[in-house]
Amino acid sequence: MTKADIVNEISKQTGVEKAQVQQIVEAFMESVKNALIENKDKKGKDRGVFLRGFGSFIIKDRAPKVARNITEGTSIDIPAHCIPAFKPSKSFVAQIKNDTMKEQPKKKK
Repeated sequence: MTKADIVNEISKQTGVEKAQVQQIVEAFMESVKNALIENKDKKGKDRGVFLRGFGSFIIKDRAPKVARNITEGTSIDIPAHCIPAFKPSKSFVAQIKNDTMKEQPKKKK
């Protein structure tokens, strides 16, 4: 599903014009990005974007490591860095599991 598909779906469900939905989706995405980029609240604690029943957008710290360039046979030092990540909520994961379990054919013994 693309951003355009999301805009079309929301527009269909709500009856709001696609141009307005497009602006709202863009603003939502920008807000999530800005919150993760800033990543600290006023007290200095790490923060993310928490959407109850859906999941959390968080920043994960990656430790430094040594990787291999297999084509040249050399080692590459990769420094410590941060990456954005999404962690789905327990209810979202359970819903996905239930839906996929229904679709799978049962094994015969």
